[in-house]
Amino acid sequence: MSYRIFFIGVAGSGKGTQAKPLAQFLGIPYVGTGEILRSKASENSEEGLWIKDILDQGQLVPDEKMAQLVEKRLREKDCQNGFVLDGYPRTLNQIKLFDPRFSEVFYLELPDEEAIKRMQVRGRSDDNPETVAERIRLFHQETEPITDYYRKQGILHVIDGRPIVEVIQANIRGIL
Repeated sequence: MSYRIFFIGVAGSGKGTQAKPLAQFLGIPYVGTGEILRSKASENSEEGLWIKDILDQGQLVPDEKMAQLVEKRLREKDCQNGFVLDGYPRTLNQIKLFDPRFSEVFYLELPDEEAIKRMQVRGRSDDNPETVAERIRLFHQETEPITDYYRKQGILHVIDGRPIVEVIQANIRGIL
């Protein structure tokens, strides 16, 4: 079976933490938009500096640019037999621009307070209190509505994001 899996959840919910071992288990690539964007932001180019500025403000990269970056990555040879994607789409508009046609969508549900605690611990440079609050606000406003889109397709699985990593991973694998 060719899995085309998407992880959705508020920043700090463990998307990457769950997506990476699942991709390894399934033998397909993990594609994280955060990694794509951080890599671009580190480039000393006009596009890289522009993306870095957006990320430093806790804002989202415009839909058209995200759709373009993700579509380019998913068209690479290693993704032809499936992939595990984290971070795209974040808006209904992004789905209209480029729909990866997922087979399964896992929503890691986590209370905002727990997400804030986790982000304070992980200590990435873009995890300051202002950007964290902005990312959580944007998640509820822009991203959470797409869960209905996938629920209507019958491919959304809501997973409790609070237990330890191994328990969550076992729950996900049990669904597959």
